[in-house]
Amino acid sequence: MTIEIAHATDVAGGEEILTTDALAFVEELHRRFDPRRRELLAARRGRRDRIAGGERLDFLPETREVREGDWRVPPAPEALLDRRVEITGPASPAKMAINALNSGARVWLADLEDASSPTWANVVGSIRNLRDAARGTLAFTSPEGKDYALRDDIRRPTVVTRPRGWHLPERHVLVDGERGSGSLVDFGLHVFHTAARLIDNGHGPFYYLPKLESHLEARLWNDVFAFTEGQLGLPAGSIRATVLIETVPAAFEMDEILFELRDHASGLNAGRWDYLFSMIKVFRDAGPEFIVPDRASVSMTAPFMRAYTELLVKTCHRRGAAAMGGMAAFVPNRADPEVTAAAFEKVRADKTREANDGFDGSWVAHPDLVPVCREEFDGVLGDRPNQFDRQRPEVEVTASELLDVASAGGEVTEAGLRTNLSVGVAYTAVWLSGNGAVALHNLMEDAATAEISRSQVWQQLQHRVVLADTGRTMTPELVRQVLAEEVEALRTDVTPERFAAYYEPAARLVADLCLSDDYVDFLTLPAYELLE
Repeated sequence: MTIEIAHATDVAGGEEILTTDALAFVEELHRRFDPRRRELLAARRGRRDRIAGGERLDFLPETREVREGDWRVPPAPEALLDRRVEITGPASPAKMAINALNSGARVWLADLEDASSPTWANVVGSIRNLRDAARGTLAFTSPEGKDYALRDDIRRPTVVTRPRGWHLPERHVLVDGERGSGSLVDFGLHVFHTAARLIDNGHGPFYYLPKLESHLEARLWNDVFAFTEGQLGLPAGSIRATVLIETVPAAFEMDEILFELRDHASGLNAGRWDYLFSMIKVFRDAGPEFIVPDRASVSMTAPFMRAYTELLVKTCHRRGAAAMGGMAAFVPNRADPEVTAAAFEKVRADKTREANDGFDGSWVAHPDLVPVCREEFDGVLGDRPNQFDRQRPEVEVTASELLDVASAGGEVTEAGLRTNLSVGVAYTAVWLSGNGAVALHNLMEDAATAEISRSQVWQQLQHRVVLADTGRTMTPELVRQVLAEEVEALRTDVTPERFAAYYEPAARLVADLCLSDDYVDFLTLPAYELLE
């Protein structure tokens, strides 16, 4: 065996998770599928270059037969028929995993990607927590002596695990001296340690697939699933996947993505924040009509966002798949009743819209929001598990409508610039400290929202945007000035030691990403090199 664990061999739980057999399986996945993964990442770059050169993003002519064909994905397994409330969050630490499993949600999206900082301790700890959750033995005692355990008096959520995207490496797993794929490491260790038990429990190895940009990337996942079922002796089709449509290219290939996953497909999700990030990234150097206004001013009722979600619902239901809504970023604050009331009102409005548009369920990021989401979907679904029968034949979406960013209205302001830089630094600092999701200004921030923040600043700089509230022009000097002011304001929130360890490197990284002439595709790639 030529797979090795580098740098951190004594991580907690390593002896249970990083077994010889488990690593041999991960190595086999890597040898069979990593060359194609690298080719597909190169194809992403090639497509982006062609778009930058003027190529129009459109529905693919070569897959017209798939879009027009009369086919459906297999019926959903019982555990995925009713997904009206899904709670999202990291699988490590154990306390957060237990809280999610005790939340009363129908599904827990156990997030190893945007809501998780991929320290080696978090990667291994997440797999161990998910294995113990499948066994029903997950428990935790805090340093203060408080015990956390799984409740037996409620229906626990179906677990759907989100591995890292195809673009992310895992530096602790080396095959022939090369870094492994974060996707294959996460998936391989998880399916190896949990699949049989999950199937015995009446659930199964269920996954959310992030950041896909083409149906060929879905085809690769399908081949990984089929190989895994054969290699581990799992029933064919027992692995099921929901794909996050959170990149603009993927929005043009929804039918094709479901078709490529074939017997492993179960639905699509409207990953709204990454979708905004992708819109900025793909068209970052296009004309001013692609400048996205302040994030707070882009609602899901903006015509280009509505076109995307309406197309998703229609596509899913035509194919017998679940259409899952996205996460409203607002979170309650138990110490502030006014903030909590405002969060409930905004989340309720968001979930009411989704339920009435035909979505089969939606995401929340906090246990207190589970009843809010459930109530809105109960009002539309009643006793039905979903609304697959709502076909939406009236929906017709064109490529131009999907790309009509200017229809969002809104403005670019200095207040928005300050928010972007403050959130970008604060989130990156927390990520570097090992936490992948954090509430900032009563909004749940994860890697997707941090990506929006730094990408907007880069795009606005390239176009020398005039800020609507101050009349100042975006320049590198202005960004440096505002960044320094916002970083200084953040200094007062943390200890000097924490500021030096995490906030100072985060500020340098955000400055580099925003001010560089060359756009960096993912913040998490250079940030990963700064993780301990």
